Amino acid sequence: MDRFASMQVFEAVMETGSFSAAARRLDVGQPAVSKAIAQLEEHLQVRLFLRNTHGLVPTEAARAFHEHARLALSHLNEADEAARGERAALTGPLRVTAPVTFSRMRIIPHLPRFFDANPGLTVEMIQDDRPLDLAREGVDLALRIGTLDDSEMTARVLARSERVLVASRRYVETHSAPSTVAELADHAVVTYAHSGLPRALSALLGTRTEEVTVDGPLHVTAAEGLRAAVLAGIGIAVTSRWVVDAELESGDVVQLLPDWAFGEVALWAVYPAGRMPSAKARAFAAFVEALMNPDEGCSPSALAGFPGHAAGRA
Repeated sequence: MDRFASMQVFEAVMETGSFSAAARRLDVGQPAVSKAIAQLEEHLQVRLFLRNTHGLVPTEAARAFHEHARLALSHLNEADEAARGERAALTGPLRVTAPVTFSRMRIIPHLPRFFDANPGLTVEMIQDDRPLDLAREGVDLALRIGTLDDSEMTARVLARSERVLVASRRYVETHSAPSTVAELADHAVVTYAHSGLPRALSALLGTRTEEVTVDGPLHVTAAEGLRAAVLAGIGIAVTSRWVVDAELESGDVVQLLPDWAFGEVALWAVYPAGRMPSAKARAFAAFVEALMNPDEGCSPSALAGFPGHAAGRA
């Protein structure tokens, strides 16, 4: 195995934390990973990893080498893409993670256009509402909705959506609709968060803000559950318009207190820290951006072929 390949193996071990996980990411046997690390240690004349009760631990030499190796690999990948051209770089697997409901409703139905424009690409879509460790999971691009907790991540906003207060028409016909924010305290409100139980809703009308404590029979930790609960008539909920716009248009779901604002959410393209985003990751982000902003005159099928479109840092 040449030195460049050994460095790629080393990076995979550093990012995943184990030889076996690195082997799975690289689609090779674990003995090949062990051999590559042994060859690299022999070349450098240092020990890179130690084992203890907590697993595999990188040495100080490994940490120092990692910083330089990561930059070197990034520069080599950039040089490779520049030499082959952007179109030639759009081949092979692309690993993307995205929220379950958003990806099911907003992305997957439109993927035929992306594949038509990029026949050399395959996509592994990891549908998960939780923020995954991109390096450990070998993810090329994460689509995340909401607020980013890590300011060190390379990310940019692709689109924004207002949050709306909604209920099914069946719920409104059975319970009537609240006419004020305060009246929400007397209604069943479905709450949504990854952890904890949010009990307060804030609403804005001009410069006036009102907050109300809410309660209901159901708390969910995924947007899919929130959507299902609204459609089933379990209660009122605040969600992004992306989740229910088709039902709002059909009349199956009703927007409540439309004069009040309940905030907005952003859709982010997030790339693994310490790396230049790959051409194929940028191509997919540009495709999603065009899907979510059709009024800006961007054609998803056209943009899919131009990986450099709108790339940058937030």
